[in-house]
Amino acid sequence: MKDKHPLLAREGWPFLLVFGLLAVALTGYFGWLVASPLWLFFLFSLQFFRDPQRTPPQGENRVLSPADGRVVFVGPARDPFLDRPAIKISVFMNVFNVHSNRAPVTGVVQGRWYRPGSFVNAALDKASEENERNAIHLRTDSGQDVVSAQVAGLIARRILCYVDKGDRLERGQRYGFIRFGSRVDVYLPEHAKPVITLGEKPRAGVSVIAELA
Repeated sequence: MKDKHPLLAREGWPFLLVFGLLAVALTGYFGWLVASPLWLFFLFSLQFFRDPQRTPPQGENRVLSPADGRVVFVGPARDPFLDRPAIKISVFMNVFNVHSNRAPVTGVVQGRWYRPGSFVNAALDKASEENERNAIHLRTDSGQDVVSAQVAGLIARRILCYVDKGDRLERGQRYGFIRFGSRVDVYLPEHAKPVITLGEKPRAGVSVIAELA
């Protein structure tokens, strides 16, 4: 599936317009030196809200990374949303990563949960339990259950999710966004085989993180 989303995330347009207009106005009245902080904010927003097109690899049994970033957890865990033993893979996003979130598998959304919480450093594993989070439960065409949970971070204050129960997502399809620095936890069936290790840096909708039996 070819991702048709624009190269710049729509979530960034308000920031770019505000910083851009203010920077132009200050430059015109006071010059570049006074306006330079606003131009820096404008350039930061431009790189933060970039949203490159992605083409997922073939193989329906392959689980794709839902986020760009660094793998901070791989291993057995308790899925708090489906209340089951699972394989958990967590990807931490810093402020320089692309922050669009993409479906790890093809499937129909069976449920969605929002849980308020705190905003501890998303690189820490306790963030999965303590931080504000939004999760979707996807059931694949072969009947496998996969949960993708967006977790807020230390300075992230807005989790955006654009799908709900009954919606169908294709592998690598964009479904949400988090501002500014956070993590995504993927909970897989116990029989899933991780193919990524701690410290690796996957790309959302492109990098394979696990395989389903």
